[in-house]
Amino acid sequence: MTQPSEPIPLSPEARSAALPLHDQDPSERADAARNRVKLLEAAAALIQERGAEHLTMDAVAAAACVGKGTVFRRFGDRAGLLLAVLDRTEREFQDAFMFGPPPLGPGADPIARLDAFGIASLRHLLDNMNLYLESDRQAASRYAAPPRNVRARHLSLLLGQAGVDGDLELLAQTLLGTLDATFVHHMLTGRGSTAQQLEAGWSDVVARITHRC
Repeated sequence: MTQPSEPIPLSPEARSAALPLHDQDPSERADAARNRVKLLEAAAALIQERGAEHLTMDAVAAAACVGKGTVFRRFGDRAGLLLAVLDRTEREFQDAFMFGPPPLGPGADPIARLDAFGIASLRHLLDNMNLYLESDRQAASRYAAPPRNVRARHLSLLLGQAGVDGDLELLAQTLLGTLDATFVHHMLTGRGSTAQQLEAGWSDVVARITHRC
């Protein structure tokens, strides 16, 4: 029988360090950090208003009242900007599954946490579908993106705690494939699946991998 995973007490500094987000520099000057927040808030507001597919560096610069060169220097290109905005939405979700209450967070049976992770991921994705789809199209290295790496490590850990054998990293990446924005969007719009069916499907996959069915 699997045992509940125990929460690990961490200081606020350690909690922040545990979430390796894109473009995060702990030595960043206070004024540079404020400018970064200002730019990300402007980008997030534009995405909310117009959709991620219509986000441009010019529009972000105008909304934040800075020169376009400032946006390019800070994020490199549009793909980098989208990843940075996406990372902001990831912070709260990462905090929930790494440090939050069970069953999503520590303290629950690892299989229950696997189940809760997929359902919470799907709901988080549906709330931010437009941003995830656009980021998926823009980022050529999505498999190396910090948020995905955090999720893969988390799933690998839970699979090991649940007593699953084999290549846990491969299994974790396979599970994450069912939570990709493009795949979920296809299932919802192309296959006519409902969010409830996708959540039930995740639970079924977890049960099969952990030999509970």
